[in-house]
Amino acid sequence: DRERQYTSSKVMCWVALDRAIALAATLGISDTDEWRRARADVHKEILARAWSEKSGAYAGAFDSDELDASVLLLPLVGFLPADDPRMSATIDAVRDNLDAGGPLIRRWRDDEFGFVLCSYWLVECETLRGDVDAGFKRFHALNSLANDVGLMAEMFDHSTGEMIGNFPQAFSHVGLINAAWRLQVCDSARSSRNAPGIDGESGRRG
Repeated sequence: DRERQYTSSKVMCWVALDRAIALAATLGISDTDEWRRARADVHKEILARAWSEKSGAYAGAFDSDELDASVLLLPLVGFLPADDPRMSATIDAVRDNLDAGGPLIRRWRDDEFGFVLCSYWLVECETLRGDVDAGFKRFHALNSLANDVGLMAEMFDHSTGEMIGNFPQAFSHVGLINAAWRLQVCDSARSSRNAPGIDGESGRRG
């Protein structure tokens, strides 16, 4: 609607710096001090300006109160853990206020239809926060929306089951694959913690 500093875009700037620092040694770059300072500055600014006290969540743009499901990216890229109190509150706010029916969520409150990629991001966030069973439930419900050959569009009208937007949509299927991987990893970790002879805190054998 207007030029704004979108939270998800700022987070991806942080990701670029974070991954560049991680790759520096492989690329033969030894001095990453400037990159580290920039990464810290971006991180600090996002935490300060994206948080909305009114919404009780990280908003879609700086100095805004509007919810945007793309902020679910924050734990997925390692910016914040999913169980960080403010991030956990954001996950709940997105789930409850951007509901589009069934397992679907909208990206923005005024959107008419459920956005598939963001809905799979919610699966990952729920799973990373420790709600693995909730993640599985939403994951299977989302998968059931696919057509007879397993393809999905960009969005769904939950009330009619109609697929909306680009079809087939690569992002929707990337979301499915990433959510499946996340569920497998987290469920395996949960099983290891609960196995006899495993220390529940560290996951190490006693």
